[in-house]
Amino acid sequence: MSSFFRFVGILRTLIRYRLDHLILSTSFLKSLKPLIYLTPWHYFPSKKLTRGERIRLALEELGPIFIKFGQTLSTRRDLLPDDIGMELAKLQDKCPPFPAAESKLIIEKALGDKTSNLFSSFDDTPLASASIAQVHTAVTQGGEEIIIKVVRPGIEKQIKRDIRLLYTLAGLAEKHQDGKRLRPKEVVEEFEGIIFNELNMMVEAANASLLGKNFRNSELLYVPKVHWDLCRSNVLVTERIYGTPVNDIEALKKKNVDFKSLAEDGVIIFFTQVFDHNFFHADMHPGNIFVGENNQYTGVDFGIMGTLTEADQYYLAQNFMAFFNQDYKRVSQVHLESGWIPEGTNVMEFENAIRSVCEPIFEKPLSEISFGQVLLSLLKEAKRFDMEVQPQLLLLYKTLLNIEGLGRSLYPELDLWATAKPYLEKLAKEKYSFKNTLNKMSDQLPQIVSELPEIPMLLINALKQIESGALKTESSKKQTEAIVSQLRENASKQRLSIFAVAFLLMSGFLASQLVWVMAISSLVISIIFWLKSRSVSYTHLTLPTILLV
Repeated sequence: MSSFFRFVGILRTLIRYRLDHLILSTSFLKSLKPLIYLTPWHYFPSKKLTRGERIRLALEELGPIFIKFGQTLSTRRDLLPDDIGMELAKLQDKCPPFPAAESKLIIEKALGDKTSNLFSSFDDTPLASASIAQVHTAVTQGGEEIIIKVVRPGIEKQIKRDIRLLYTLAGLAEKHQDGKRLRPKEVVEEFEGIIFNELNMMVEAANASLLGKNFRNSELLYVPKVHWDLCRSNVLVTERIYGTPVNDIEALKKKNVDFKSLAEDGVIIFFTQVFDHNFFHADMHPGNIFVGENNQYTGVDFGIMGTLTEADQYYLAQNFMAFFNQDYKRVSQVHLESGWIPEGTNVMEFENAIRSVCEPIFEKPLSEISFGQVLLSLLKEAKRFDMEVQPQLLLLYKTLLNIEGLGRSLYPELDLWATAKPYLEKLAKEKYSFKNTLNKMSDQLPQIVSELPEIPMLLINALKQIESGALKTESSKKQTEAIVSQLRENASKQRLSIFAVAFLLMSGFLASQLVWVMAISSLVISIIFWLKSRSVSYTHLTLPTILLV
């Protein structure tokens, strides 16, 4: 029954902002649009607002969950028209506070003691009130100033109720062809994962701790210290930080801040998080960033963090470099190699499509080009080629847009390209160098060596499966039997060859590290294994089977 009344309340809000027109304009509900003329509210005047503004205001009125949903949806710019995407990006967590007495009750229940015993002082007036939690300031018994973040009471129950409703609406939308293309269930699932992570303050504490370790002793970014003994699933306690909001330009001017360095530092922080640490703050809007002493950034609110696979890191770096060099052929090849576009895609056609999007943009001075917008334009163009949406990359692109927008607000002449390119070139030389590859191989060598002896039997089993399946002709069966017989005969000697290769790789790595004695020893061992493996006889194999082996 509560879900029904909630649904009615949502409908009233949608009607108030004339979103009934918008919803009934969709292709799968278009036939119902004439019903609008039977409703009384159609004949009352409405404020002249754009559709994006109406959607944003409606979400703000519907409450915290829908505000957060709008924020999440704003990261999926590949699914949204530009006007709606830009409005949703404006959503801020400016929610009415709940009583301080409720905050204290939650804290006391979580920590098992009175706030008067836990803290020497506690400010009843919230420092901030967001969609998920409320923030209070306090002082520990030891005299340390702290921030206490308390999850809203009853918010989990409300979230579950509204998510069930969102899944119902997504299911209805997905039944139509156009709705299926937008993948509404995927969007709701993504939102569900994000918001439940944000609900768990222990997850945010862990995120803050790891980010702090990554930037320990760094002059670029400071992360507040976590008070683990006072943290629970619904309560987060960190040290209190002081700084100037990064969007308070006048205050920063009074402090004689070097805006050019500050903007460039923001770009370097982003690329360092993505490529060096593989752990990036994915909610870096101005409300979460402050400028402390010595122009050092200070970050807060670590509920949404992003990571990439090692493969995505590599292809992303390659993609960025190709863009910087306007090498559209390489951009298209990277998309194909990474699996971001389906196999069989015409690379030349995709290259031409990229060129048609990028060339007009690159005619501008580099300082006026939005790299984030270039990537989003590419995403839209890639739809024609059935490009598979990569949620982790969309989160990264959204973060890049935030960083770039922040940088340009601080220093309008910011050239993101000039700032990022030297970093990426250095990354290519160090992280993706031959030497680093050998280092990785050496780390994985024990595992590789332990698994390599199993390869001959795995191959035998694979061949048996082939024989029982696809290869049914008599000649194929004979060839398969010959291969299996020979593999069994030479399995031990093949292991010798494998060990020879392994020790040869080890020798190469040791030589690169200038450990000559061990390098020569490994080489000698490799030669011994290789000579022993040379006694393998291939007399039983015919020409076709030799080629297969």
